[in-house]
Amino acid sequence: MKVKICSRDAISSLIENDELDGFAIISFYDPPSRRSGDYGPIDFKGVCENVFMIEELDLDPSALKKFGLTFEKYLSCANELAKFIYGVREMGLNIICQCEYGQSRSAGCAAAILEHFGKRGIKVFADYRYYPNQMIFNKVLKALDEYKEALCN
Repeated sequence: MKVKICSRDAISSLIENDELDGFAIISFYDPPSRRSGDYGPIDFKGVCENVFMIEELDLDPSALKKFGLTFEKYLSCANELAKFIYGVREMGLNIICQCEYGQSRSAGCAAAILEHFGKRGIKVFADYRYYPNQMIFNKVLKALDEYKEALCN
């Protein structure tokens, strides 16, 4: 299974050029806020059937409290995401992890997937183009490990 990391602009180009065949998408977007430049969800209808949308801010652990979150509440959909990832893997699809700039949330998610399925997550952390969100990485990796363990029992 291939795992790609994309920004909003890059995924928009793939959509325009009809280049999403064989891919499932994990798409991160910001929740609505008062600040300008909000980036809501991308509309994948009619473009890709296997999409997992995640409304989640790109935060460091130190900022959680400011937003009324805890580590446990952050990325609360991690278990559902793990099930989605295993499902699309079983279908033989590749995965695109996408966020606004294609550097943090998507990179953290991609690194977790690569680490879980082949101990290759360090490649994302070592690539200077990315700044993987470590909370996303840890939450997704933990959910994938727990999902695998549940399948084996």
